[in-house]
Amino acid sequence: MPPSSRPRRSRSATRTPDWNQEVADKLREAADLLAVQGANPFRVSAFRRAAKTVEQMSRDIREVAESEGPAGLIAIPSIGRGIAAAIIEIVATGRWSRLDRLRGELDAGRLFQSVPGVGPALAERIHDKLHIDSLEELEVAAHDGRLEAVPGVGRRRLAAIRASLEAMLGRARSAGGVSADAPSVDVLLAIDGEYRRKSEQGSLPLIAPRRFNPEGKAWLPVMHGERGGWHFTALYSNTARAHELGRTHDWVVLYYYDHDHQEGQCTVVTEMRGRLAGKRVVRGRERECGGFYAHSMPVG
Repeated sequence: MPPSSRPRRSRSATRTPDWNQEVADKLREAADLLAVQGANPFRVSAFRRAAKTVEQMSRDIREVAESEGPAGLIAIPSIGRGIAAAIIEIVATGRWSRLDRLRGELDAGRLFQSVPGVGPALAERIHDKLHIDSLEELEVAAHDGRLEAVPGVGRRRLAAIRASLEAMLGRARSAGGVSADAPSVDVLLAIDGEYRRKSEQGSLPLIAPRRFNPEGKAWLPVMHGERGGWHFTALYSNTARAHELGRTHDWVVLYYYDHDHQEGQCTVVTEMRGRLAGKRVVRGRERECGGFYAHSMPVG
């Protein structure tokens, strides 16, 4: 049943703790949206099983997340590392970026403003420069050098953001929910090609993004797929920078998930200069893309 027509359970009619019902509702809505958008049934059923488990718990899921962190959540049946990270984000912020993305309501700038020390202008710069949209990815960027390169983020602010994120997410970075691994560039480029081809054919479901869409029009194609042992969600970039440069139908954001539903992301664009001009490249992995094209060129 689509989320819009699925009746919500009255919290006054159940003994389930409020946060348990809040988390269960979000997990179940994500499952419903994934099913409607054609995602793999494995991903759909995993979220539904986790929702049922959380809903039936007598212990408050927020208390588990705050007192025991990911380890305590992962010990609960049906909850792996990725879903544990989702629960931590929900209880820390009241939102879940992956669900907002599936709804078409994602506003990363607003989400980042929930971090002390990040105002509206800085939040937009972070999103537009780094092309990230979750607190999990922001935490990784705060430790791998990318966040420090954003104008307005000096050493003191960086340290404050790191501390705030650690407190908000309730764990050290090493226990994070973002997968440390990533698909190979040939797999990423293949998913990018499939997404753009199906978008042009008009064969993908459309969602109505919240940002830069005052009419609420459903125009943004979304694709869920699998390749090389990874699950993928692909969408055109709906950032301010993409609109400014007229690249909303060129820049493709790929979200990838491993078997534990841990998420990573990257952006694929058409290179505008240099020896790869005119070719599709994965941002930050241009050298690997160069090697891929060099080896895939036909021998004449």
